[in-house]
Amino acid sequence: MPGKSRKAKNRKIFVLDTNVLIHDPTSLFRFEEHDVFLPIMTLEELDNHKRGMSEIARNARQVSRALDEMLAYADAIGEGILLDEPSRGQASGRLLFQTEAIHIELPPALPTTKYDNQILAVVIHLQHRYHRQEVILVSKDINMRIKARALGLQAEDYFNDQVLEDTDLLYRGCRGLAADFWDRHGHGMESWSADGKTFYRIQGPLCPELLLNEFLYLEGENGATEFAAIVREAAGKKAVLETLTDYTHPKHAVWGIHARNREQNFALNLLMNPNIDFVTILGQAGTGKTLLTLAAGLNQTHEIRRYAEIIVTRVTVPVGEDIGFLPGSEEEKMTPWMGALEDNLEVLCHSEEMGGNNGGISHHYGGEWSKAATHDLIKSRIRIKSLNFMRGRTFLKKFLIIDEAQNLTPKQMKTLITRAGPGTKVVCLGNIAQIDTPYLTEGSSGLTYVVDRFKGWPHSGHITLQRGERSRLADHAAEVL
Repeated sequence: MPGKSRKAKNRKIFVLDTNVLIHDPTSLFRFEEHDVFLPIMTLEELDNHKRGMSEIARNARQVSRALDEMLAYADAIGEGILLDEPSRGQASGRLLFQTEAIHIELPPALPTTKYDNQILAVVIHLQHRYHRQEVILVSKDINMRIKARALGLQAEDYFNDQVLEDTDLLYRGCRGLAADFWDRHGHGMESWSADGKTFYRIQGPLCPELLLNEFLYLEGENGATEFAAIVREAAGKKAVLETLTDYTHPKHAVWGIHARNREQNFALNLLMNPNIDFVTILGQAGTGKTLLTLAAGLNQTHEIRRYAEIIVTRVTVPVGEDIGFLPGSEEEKMTPWMGALEDNLEVLCHSEEMGGNNGGISHHYGGEWSKAATHDLIKSRIRIKSLNFMRGRTFLKKFLIIDEAQNLTPKQMKTLITRAGPGTKVVCLGNIAQIDTPYLTEGSSGLTYVVDRFKGWPHSGHITLQRGERSRLADHAAEVL
């Protein structure tokens, strides 16, 4: 029996705060061999949150249903429920419930009427009762964790939903090549041309690391790009590279817009490729995410007619105070959230009128024609949809733009992307440094999640835009503020 007692001794007890369950309804099964404890106040808070149609209410009801199903596996609830069967082997610990009243003296400054403080009292009680095991509070609430540590308790954030611990490791979508790349990979190289593109079959030590639809570039003097290509095949020590369409050249302008830097050129190659069904574009404010995507969407709906219409949606998370209910239809309610869309459309309408000079951005902004054309375009081929009404829909031959995607949870992102029917292209735009949704971090954002999960799929592509192209004032503000 010594092995069994040692295992029990090393087993920890994790006390879950309500916000962890609401944030990730499957969190009960994420603690492997350790035990999970639910205070009665956590269940009480779940009950308070279950009403309504919000994401929080849906998650609270999902947790309640899961707990109800697990009670079917319990012979005696006081001894806990083994999680092995309900979790299908993901967890091997027990789920413990608070089945007795707990009387612990808290400091006078902490009123017992508050749910958070009653949960802290439960953690103190468990420390005394299970003194051989570590008792750890898990909460997404920073202040709750600070109070716990001030009382000498162990407290942690919930990290299991994090795709990456360090977002610096997030896939960038492009890779710089060493100066000796051709010396090491050019031996026995094959090349051929097809459809106006040149293909290279290379072999060498870098090939096993390459991902499908990853961009490669060789930088020359003064930062100029000597060579740029996209990985079309990657198998073992061999890979096939395909040269790109040069969208930095005015003759390849898309709706009057041409790329101003290397990453924008990569983004347009993804956006204009009919074989790429899913595109993710990350970048700081002013890097051109929305402008490039709208230009590509308008080109492929109005000129090429590859898609029937453009659909734009985004999370309605206010940066400041909420302005309350908005009047009108679904599209009219969404209009205040779509200021960036109208700003970019005004530039695109104007660039088409002015012949696309200076990258499509003329000095003659505004004007009645520009405003009228912007609204006509929105009404004719661009539909603005709210996330609230996406469930159950299917989009056929649509160019779907998900703006501010960093504010989506992985579950919301899955709901949206699975709306795509045949012939639909989905483009996710966002900046993971600007997350406004509570409890979402750079590592757990739905945008980070899909970038990591889709990398290397033959029909998806990703690029991180580096350089701001808005104005010298915006660039300087992004650096110093």
